[in-house]
Amino acid sequence: MLRAVLLLFLLMAVPQPDTVQVARATVDNAAANDGPNYTTDGQLKMPERYREWIFLTSGVDMSYSPNPAMAGHSMFDNVFVNPAAYHLFQKTGTWPDKTTLVLEIRGAEGPSSINKRGHSQSPEIMGMEVHVKDARLEDGWGFYEFTGPGSAKLIKRPANCYQCHEGHGAVDTTFVQFYPTLLGVAKAKGTLSAAYLKEISTPEMGK
Repeated sequence: MLRAVLLLFLLMAVPQPDTVQVARATVDNAAANDGPNYTTDGQLKMPERYREWIFLTSGVDMSYSPNPAMAGHSMFDNVFVNPAAYHLFQKTGTWPDKTTLVLEIRGAEGPSSINKRGHSQSPEIMGMEVHVKDARLEDGWGFYEFTGPGSAKLIKRPANCYQCHEGHGAVDTTFVQFYPTLLGVAKAKGTLSAAYLKEISTPEMGK
């Protein structure tokens, strides 16, 4: 009986782990391993929980072509990034290896329910593209276009997506100029690309 009481006293005296700290550590560990995952043949696996990642921006009918979009076919572009990369960007102003940016495309729907004007996003995903920074890839970055769940093959160079991002991306071949929560960070850290700085200094760009 005395031994049982002594054991209980010792258990009460030993500091027990804070459940909040344990939960936070679990989340931190998960975030540190939230980068790209590949199949055995090198295809990128769909980041299934990307909608729990950091939301960067949403654009409507964005295009890098001077030709206008087809009338009545507006689209939303939603961009997400893995939390580990986002937090390091906040500290450095650039992207670390294993950065994973997801571009999710949804249709723009017209008036419905109590919405009488403007657009809301369609429940259906119309397309998905993933931009990955991986030192094992040529020039360190790769694009993957998904047509459904599962995995996607690397888009091989040369391709317009590479040329456009490398020629106009504000930071490390990415369009940080369209990410309102990160552009100021890049300016403060001095990591804006020479190509982007040249573009914004050209008078025609402001017209």
